[in-house]
Amino acid sequence: MGRMLGSFADNNELDRPDLNKCPDCNCFFAGDTCPLCGKVCPEEMRAGNRKPVKQKKVKNTGSGRVTFVEWYHSWWFIVIMMFIFPLVGIVLLATSPHSRGKKITFCIIAAVYMIVSYIGIGSIIGGIKDLFYKPVDPDMTKQDYEAVCEQISAEQLYRSPEGYDFVSLTLRVRSKADIYEAGKDYTYYACESLEGQECFIIIRDCLLDGKKNFMVGDIITVWGVSADEEIHVYANDGYYTEYSGPCVNMAYVDVEG
Repeated sequence: MGRMLGSFADNNELDRPDLNKCPDCNCFFAGDTCPLCGKVCPEEMRAGNRKPVKQKKVKNTGSGRVTFVEWYHSWWFIVIMMFIFPLVGIVLLATSPHSRGKKITFCIIAAVYMIVSYIGIGSIIGGIKDLFYKPVDPDMTKQDYEAVCEQISAEQLYRSPEGYDFVSLTLRVRSKADIYEAGKDYTYYACESLEGQECFIIIRDCLLDGKKNFMVGDIITVWGVSADEEIHVYANDGYYTEYSGPCVNMAYVDVEG
């Protein structure tokens, strides 16, 4: 009977290539038979005949040194600062002894939080929509607009701005206006009814056949799309005058005279 050496083998135990090994008990011994079960050691499990055991790589999870973190560099304090004073939170995170990966992750989160907090989620969604917004259909010709546009008066549109889609109106230019709205690269005109009603229609210049400069008093016939919204503009009539009314996105126009 052999002499037992060591304990049961597992995946992390070093092999003993100088000893025999029992395939059932996984113990090492110097004799011919296993000291636990009495089974004769097969040839493939004897010393010198076994395949080398592959050792698992042990990952180093740290340097082994204890790092003391100041209270203002603690995660709880940094997170609180991110919500209350984002800039202070970013500075604390950047100067903290935390790992680079965690710093980058928190900086991204802080940047997104700041954008949403100061700009507003509504403004962000609106800005994304504006990138894809087309006020008029560029594939439609003037003949296409003339065929689908409904001939209405300024008073009809003024009374029911959301009741029309493709429209055609004849108006008198009252003033060129600067829109009181950021991020819009359009020229606006405040126009009035020819019938003398006290109502204004705001024309957004989205012309598909080239830009035109209208003069005060011009009579224009517009083909375009009702914007389903009321616009407020400030026109420079020697002094700033505010005009407000339904908006029409102008695709094509004819000018009298």
